[in-house]
Amino acid sequence: MKDCNAEALASLCRWYVRHGPGTLGKAPLAARYLNPYLRDHPRLRVVQSRSGPRFAVDTQDLIQRYIYMFGAWEPHMTHWLSRRLRPGDTFVDVGANIGYFSVLASQLVGETGGVVAIEASPLFHKRLGAQARLNGCGNVRAVNAAVSDTRKSLTFTLASSRNMGANSIVPYDGPAESSFEMEARPLPEMLTDAEIAGARVIKVDVEGAEGGVVRGMTPMLGRLRPDAEITVEVTPERMAMLGDSADELLATMREHGFHVYRLANDYAPESYPAALRRAPAVPVRWRGPVTGESDLIFSRVDAETLP
Repeated sequence: MKDCNAEALASLCRWYVRHGPGTLGKAPLAARYLNPYLRDHPRLRVVQSRSGPRFAVDTQDLIQRYIYMFGAWEPHMTHWLSRRLRPGDTFVDVGANIGYFSVLASQLVGETGGVVAIEASPLFHKRLGAQARLNGCGNVRAVNAAVSDTRKSLTFTLASSRNMGANSIVPYDGPAESSFEMEARPLPEMLTDAEIAGARVIKVDVEGAEGGVVRGMTPMLGRLRPDAEITVEVTPERMAMLGDSADELLATMREHGFHVYRLANDYAPESYPAALRRAPAVPVRWRGPVTGESDLIFSRVDAETLP
């Protein structure tokens, strides 16, 4: 009976956090009760996101749990992509995870556009394909591969299944839940000429390996359309463990005519109720060094904020 009551209470709290009016009490409820409960008592569900697509989720995992609780992942990035992509565009998703952004982009670019979803994890690659089929996304090309600056074999390590998106090649000497080997190639070798020419947004989220991805991408930067934009999750500490630096990444992009913007992001569950009700954040010009984990957007638009 106690378990049944706890499940019923969690369902009620989830309904209020997701659908209830206003934000009163939602932040502490999500952070102190609902988030840890759904992590420790996993649910397997198919849920509809706020943007429309449906996702099959396992709430043990961070990203899938947030989609279940809030109907969204990274709400500011979700809004920014929704404003950027139009029918006929191409979206390239490097580090696609379970396919949240790939499926969203698939619906935005329509039948005349395309999505290239690249994911190194064989498990997540399968889940990505399942999400695409669930939503009838016939314009998604899912690739099970790693991306780097040269062809090589990489070892990925997962520290905890509670954040399965944290598969990384960054050296890790603690207890690991799993690891796998994957062949890597530079991004230009993985895209067709038409996909490079049509790319409106390239999204890179590779848990510290972004330095290698951007270096490998440089031969194709001059072939991108004038309005192409590249968003990179930059993690300076993890990059340094691979011998890379955020300063070098920024310098590379600036040398190729891109200006740097930063988009606000907060992974704390208590931040989501307000973020989903307020006006979405806009990318702001960034001129200083990058000292902490940041979502950066590189654009040829020269302004203080990206329109």
